[in-house]
Amino acid sequence: MVAVVAVVAVVAVVAGLFASCSSSSHHAGSVTTPSVATPTASTTSTTFNTYANARSGKFAPAVRGVPSRVYVPNSVSNTVDVIDPATLKIINHFSVPERPQHVVPSWDLKTLYVNSDLGNALTPIDPRTGLPGKPIPVTDPYNLFFTPDGTKAIVVPEMLNSLDFRNPHTWNLIKRLPLPCLAPNHMDFTADGHSVVVSCEGSKQVVRVNVMTMQVTGALTVGGSPQDVRLSPDGNVFYVADQNLSGVDLIDAASFTKIGFIHTGAGAHGLYPSRDTKSLYVSNRIAGTISVIDFATRTVTATWAIPHGSPDMGGVSANGNYLWLSGRYNSEVYVINTHTGAFRRIAVGLGPHGLCVFPQPGKISLGHTGNYR
Repeated sequence: MVAVVAVVAVVAVVAGLFASCSSSSHHAGSVTTPSVATPTASTTSTTFNTYANARSGKFAPAVRGVPSRVYVPNSVSNTVDVIDPATLKIINHFSVPERPQHVVPSWDLKTLYVNSDLGNALTPIDPRTGLPGKPIPVTDPYNLFFTPDGTKAIVVPEMLNSLDFRNPHTWNLIKRLPLPCLAPNHMDFTADGHSVVVSCEGSKQVVRVNVMTMQVTGALTVGGSPQDVRLSPDGNVFYVADQNLSGVDLIDAASFTKIGFIHTGAGAHGLYPSRDTKSLYVSNRIAGTISVIDFATRTVTATWAIPHGSPDMGGVSANGNYLWLSGRYNSEVYVINTHTGAFRRIAVGLGPHGLCVFPQPGKISLGHTGNYR
């Protein structure tokens, strides 16, 4: 059966390609870097885990029978490549409206949306067939998110410096919220789901928005060029990749203040929690490396190099053994062994960006390339 359970087969096939790699620990061959930040006392229950429902094996009923695929939006080619992770081969290829940026799973996990900002369209993909549907007219959808209760879609029209709250079924505009910052792009939600923290790469800021009232409740200058945002497993700290500062800003979720910084590498861009929720993978696009941050100590425990590469956006395989990332400036995709850092390259179209590994464990999708809860 070609289904979610196919990820088991992926382990066997891809493992063969990494036969020379030890599976002992992802600390093997690591470069240790001390952090300037120290953990603060937990303000949430010790049993709470932001990603508890996104651990290995915890698939939602909605993805039962869905084949494991990797969807690669090629921003320059205006195409999507579909990869079978069991064979590492492209099995489908189709055109989409101009400049596809990210492939985003819907809140209910039943549809994938290709975000074409210059094409002003969301192209739905049926993950059961891997085939695209008719593009939906939406203004400048650089990125796409969903409120935790599923009642609103949040389209990020980067060029309008705003957030568009929309009906996630009809896509009618509920409210356009102007932001006090420039070029918003990525975000993540507080543990209670009431607020979201948005990165604004054009003005060195992050902005907090109450998604229930759809109002701005705070703005904070962090410096550099903030990119991807992820909440810590304990719900206390937002990790913000800072491309120009070559590392990760730490933002206290309760006080909305910067409490630290972790150096990773030039062009820090994408953030991906490991499947066991103990580590955070950071793609350093300019350095051509991936840093592994330990959530407990807030230190870099390993650095994996991709020579002549540009690791950007992607996701972790359902079993947690592989990290898939687009090579933004190299027309390729990287499949990285999360135990050793060994990798393989797959040639794709021009300008691959927000790659989506689907399905993954989780009850709901909060958007981007797969932020699951």
